[in-house]
This record gives sequence, structure tokens and C-alpha cells, in this order.
Amino acid sequence: MTDLVSIIMPYKNCEEFLQETLDSLINQTYLNWELIAVNDHSEDESFNLVQASLQNDHRIKNINNTGQGIIEALKTGYALAQGQYITRMDADDICTNEKIQQLKDTIDTHGPNTVAIGKVYYFKADGTAIGNGYLNYQNWINQLAEQQNSFSEIYKECPIPSPSWMLLRTTFDQIGAFNANIYPEDYELAFRMYKAKLKPVGTPNQVHHWRDYTTRTSRTHHHYKDNRFLSLKVQAFIDLDLKHNSPLYLLGAGKKGKTIAKLLIASNIDFHWLCGIESKIGHNIYGKILQNSAQTIENSQLIVTIASSKDLSQIKLNEVNSNDYYYFC
Repeated sequence: MTDLVSIIMPYKNCEEFLQETLDSLINQTYLNWELIAVNDHSEDESFNLVQASLQNDHRIKNINNTGQGIIEALKTGYALAQGQYITRMDADDICTNEKIQQLKDTIDTHGPNTVAIGKVYYFKADGTAIGNGYLNYQNWINQLAEQQNSFSEIYKECPIPSPSWMLLRTTFDQIGAFNANIYPEDYELAFRMYKAKLKPVGTPNQVHHWRDYTTRTSRTHHHYKDNRFLSLKVQAFIDLDLKHNSPLYLLGAGKKGKTIAKLLIASNIDFHWLCGIESKIGHNIYGKILQNSAQTIENSQLIVTIASSKDLSQIKLNEVNSNDYYYFC
């Protein structure tokens, strides 16, 4: 018997897309998998759709969430998982037929410390062209995964989306499985993978088709708002990358820079605040004086909160310390 792969899939009110999702799993070339579908209090026909599918496929389990929300659904599903390999699925997306095989092969090839990352393809549910923002995100994720370097820019955005990873169960348990209660849960898990120094490796092809539409949870739910992302990022930086024996600089005094500044101050982290806008230099914000960014900074760490190439060009970090750039943008 080949190794069992457990797929955890929370779902809620997704009847419009759910059958296509289920069909894409049923048609996998790798056959030894179990789908643990967790109904998070759906009010539509989603539960019945899954029930109809499991009548014809014994690999599908359909259960109700014992709590509320995605995190509790993941815990509920994982408690029943029997597989040696663990992955997730979103109930409104599509797998290519080779997804599970390619993810498992990636782990088997590169070793137990590997997080296999399925390359993604964005598409819009209404058939219109995907926006440049999502297209850039797709390309960024895939390029980092291909280069086995997904954690190098982890403070920009989540480099490992929830439905595109696979881990050995033993590795997953070692990093805490679904035990955290922090949203966004996929980003928080990515930081735990980073902390554990797992090796990120992408699949050869795009194997996960990510459906975008206006009512998607990641677009509408308050757990996925940007302020929560910044709180998670700053706390992760303090815990994992802050060097207390090196000066810390913060570049940017816009909305994001101010939010990060407040979070650092609340955590009693000292820093120098840099700004590339001449009219703002010398201003006192939250008790910090904005300094001119056009200065040489050596033996330091730098949090960058702006994407302007003009402002970034004014920062003259010592080349030896170039790895101490942390892009929060």
C-alpha cells in the first residue's frame, strides 16, 4: 500500500464551486488519499454536495466543525487524519490531476525537512482577466518556490498560501500542526515553517488553480485585514530576526510605517526612523524624530515599508549587511 495523504478541507457556503473542487480531487493521479471535509456551519447545500460525493468515493469524509471558523475546522479535521502526509485544500479552488503526486514526490525527493509548495495559478470566477496585483503575487510565490527561497521575503506577504503546501505528518506535528489560534492562519503557519528552518521546494508545474471572486473569505473576513498582517509580521520579526546588539532602522512614514512604528514602540523596541520626504524630516511622531534617509547605515537592520525605488535608492547600507533588509511592503 502506498503512503496515505490526508487532505483537510474546511468549507462554508460554497455550493457554487464545491462540486468542481471535489471532482478535481477525485480525479487525482495519486490514488491513496483521504479528504476530510469539515462543514463550518454552512447554510446552503454544501454539506449535501459532499454527502453525495462520498456515497461514490469511500476516501471522502464529511464532518461538522466542533467549533467556529477556519482554525477550529482545521483542528477538527486534523484530529481524524490518518495520513503520513498532510496538506490542505480550499473548497472553492481546483487541483490539477497531478497535484498530490507532485507534492508528495517533492518531499520524497528532497527529504523530511521539506515543505513542498504547489505552484499556483490565479483565475477569476467570472472569466475576466486577473488584476496585476494578484498576477504579481502569483509570479512572486512561484518564483520563490522554484528557487527554494520562499522564506527570503517572508515579511512582504505570505509566501506559502494555505492550499498549496504539503508536509510529512511527523514534521507538521513537530512545528505545532494547527494548534495556533492566530489569524491569518496560513501566514502564521508559514512563519513557523520559517522558524523551523524547513526547506521550501516548489512543484515542477502550476498544480493549484486559485479562484478569485468578490465574496471569497480572504477578501471579506475581518481576520484577513492588513492590520492583522502587520501585527503578525512585527511580532515574528521581534521573535525570529531582531538583533538586539544592532541598531534598528525603520524606513517610511506613511500609514504602514506609522503602524509598524506604533507596534515596535508598544513592544519597547528602540529604532531610528528614516524618511525620504524632505518636508517630513525633523518631525516628531510618537516621540521619534524623522531622520533623513540619505545617510550611510552600517552594521544595522532595516525594515522597509515603502516600495518607491526613488526612496530606496537613498539608503546606502553597507553591502556586507545587505541581508539585513526586511521588506514589509
